[in-house]
Amino acid sequence: MSNESMAMRIKDNGPDAGRGRECAAAIGALFSGVFTMLDGWRAAVEASGAGATTARIDSLVYSLVEPELTAADPLVIGAGFIAAPETDTSQALHFAWWLGPLSDNPLLGTTTKPSRLDLASREYAEYLRDFRAFEWYQVPQATRTGHITGPYVDHLCTCDYILTLTVPVGTGGSMRGVVGADILVRRLEPEVLPLLRATKTAIALVSSSGRVILSVSPTLRVGSTVSDAGAASRGWDAVRCPGTELKLLLGEDI
Repeated sequence: MSNESMAMRIKDNGPDAGRGRECAAAIGALFSGVFTMLDGWRAAVEASGAGATTARIDSLVYSLVEPELTAADPLVIGAGFIAAPETDTSQALHFAWWLGPLSDNPLLGTTTKPSRLDLASREYAEYLRDFRAFEWYQVPQATRTGHITGPYVDHLCTCDYILTLTVPVGTGGSMRGVVGADILVRRLEPEVLPLLRATKTAIALVSSSGRVILSVSPTLRVGSTVSDAGAASRGWDAVRCPGTELKLLLGEDI
């Protein structure tokens, strides 16, 4: 079902609660589709074997991500595989990560095909030397499930607000790394905002920690935080988007 058709269906639904649940389900389905894609990439990397060379992994990962990055109006702006860091953090990092075509990017300008993330050329990328404490790696490692990080400003690639979806890669209890995809928050606007407006009561889509991803309220900006207590004090209800940690805030008073 197209996004426009789904918005019309939600708008024509009965009680406010029903419209809210249907909106949350539609948003959950959108992100579940990305996780299904990542699960396929995970399986492919795991099937390559723990002894696969970096060159082989790079070729495999590019073959997986290139069709998504070059699709018409792609949802994903960056994608790839990040290998688990060695115990000795002086070892070179292995980021098999590509960015899709960009327009007037502050770092890369305008590009017409996928470009690989080159950490060696980024003087400010030293903080990635040991990324094991970063949410996009730490949570999948601890839970062995997919995770959505953000929204946050990506200073390394897009210089814009993004969400990062990651899935752990590993066999036999070992952690080989994560496969992931970045989605620009502004790319989500045409997908999600019509759904929010169709409910007539949806106020914002927020992360598990209450960070605003998108909102119909001008006072709730991307990246701002709405605590559970703050939402409750304004009479807002939270509905979880199935298959994700994301929540939809519903209420009459914006």
